Amino acid sequence: MTPQEYVEEVLSLVESIPEGRVMTYGAIADSLADRSGRNSARQVGTIMARHGGGVPWHRVVNSSGRMPPGHEQEARQRLLSEGVPLKGERVDLARAGWMPR
Repeated sequence: MTPQEYVEEVLSLVESIPEGRVMTYGAIADSLADRSGRNSARQVGTIMARHGGGVPWHRVVNSSGRMPPGHEQEARQRLLSEGVPLKGERVDLARAGWMPR
């Protein structure tokens, strides 16, 4: 898989996250690892920062449930409007985490 194809796969996966659910950067990397040979949460984060504006970026959080840096307020509002459960300032991953089939 080429780097551009990997970007497209990441963005496609993010588009498939259902409303009210979230995935972590690492879960996205793990989910695509078999097809891409890549497995880097940081790489997924970089892709989201550079190319994620057209997908539901707010549904991607870090491994502790923290929202995208610099966009916490907007992400929080969007997630709350979708019914995503929070624990303080973080997403409750046990209740809102999602993985594709």
